[in-house]
Amino acid sequence: MANDLYSIPLTRMDGSTGTLADFHGKVLLLVNVASKCGLTPQYDALEKTYKRFHDAGFEVLGFPANDFAGQEPGSNEEIAQFCRGTFGASFPMFQKITVVGPEKHPLYAALTAAIPESQGSGKQGMIDGLVKYGIKTNAEPELLWNFEKFVVGRDGKASARFSPDTLPDSPELTAVIEQELAK
Repeated sequence: MANDLYSIPLTRMDGSTGTLADFHGKVLLLVNVASKCGLTPQYDALEKTYKRFHDAGFEVLGFPANDFAGQEPGSNEEIAQFCRGTFGASFPMFQKITVVGPEKHPLYAALTAAIPESQGSGKQGMIDGLVKYGIKTNAEPELLWNFEKFVVGRDGKASARFSPDTLPDSPELTAVIEQELAK
């Protein structure tokens, strides 16, 4: 599985194609994002985390997905404008993909196979909150919701997975990023 992640085709927001191999040797934070979610303000912390660690060999990669309550309904162009205009997001963004179910993008199929369960101190509270609002949650290894986070090490291996409520600049996620950057 190690560098299998590097071979999966991806399409950037601008329509250019590539793979995670374009980021070989860097620590990556992959996030399924949405513009109309209660967690959307995490874009701010994603950008701050990106800027904090970028010069050390770190990238945040955003993957918009409309899989949870239709919270990413816009076109790729609208999503890009929103992210840059509202949050000043300068990290790489990719075109909208599916991150759960039978049509799941191969990248997310590989990530969830590599790390079938997320961690995060507030994970159960997140699940309880969704259920309270009448939302049926996915069983792992499927993603729980928008803004689930995967850390991929410099070696191209997925090393950690965090629940959506784990903030990008939380101590637990920051510790994993710093650990991976030190390798």
